[in-house]
Amino acid sequence: MSVQALQQAAESRRSIYVLNKELPISQQEVAQIVEHAIKHTPSAFNSQSTRIVVLFGAEHEKVWDIAANELHKIIPADKFEPTANKLNMFKAAAGTVLFFEDQTVVQGLQVQFPAYAANFPIWSEHTNAMHQYAIWTTLAAARIGANLQHYNPIIDAEIAKTWNIPAAWTLRAQLVFGGIAAPAGEKEFQPVEERLKVFGL
Repeated sequence: MSVQALQQAAESRRSIYVLNKELPISQQEVAQIVEHAIKHTPSAFNSQSTRIVVLFGAEHEKVWDIAANELHKIIPADKFEPTANKLNMFKAAAGTVLFFEDQTVVQGLQVQFPAYAANFPIWSEHTNAMHQYAIWTTLAAARIGANLQHYNPIIDAEIAKTWNIPAAWTLRAQLVFGGIAAPAGEKEFQPVEERLKVFGL
């Protein structure tokens, strides 16, 4: 793959919220994209601490029913409509990828390498973020829209119970994906020269 193709994939990865259930590729191909990412995405000390659950169809919709039920407990009924509308947008999509970090792995590395103990939780988050980006960008290259959500920890307990998630797995993010029903809007960029320094060029 050329440099330009990789850069184009990065540019096409946007937060797309108006999604539907019409995927341009098969569910199996989506699962293979996730499988490739979890195998080849780097991690500190080759820890491979990220865990992923992919949900399609009715299983995907359960995530957003759980979110609605849990948020009903903390948001007044007369103020819930905007939240309900947002959750229904997510539910209208084709699937959700749940990203977790296995704390057993993180804690094991802290014991094995005590000099770096404070850093392993941070590096674990880096690893998870790289998996999120790898999968999101590859889905975009496959013409699948997606947006990344963070309803953890509000939904954690019900998610764990519904899919029998191990207690050591900590939920970090939810990637909603589907067919693109409406494109992303224009994106504003802060000046690159304020965010980048290059020396020795």
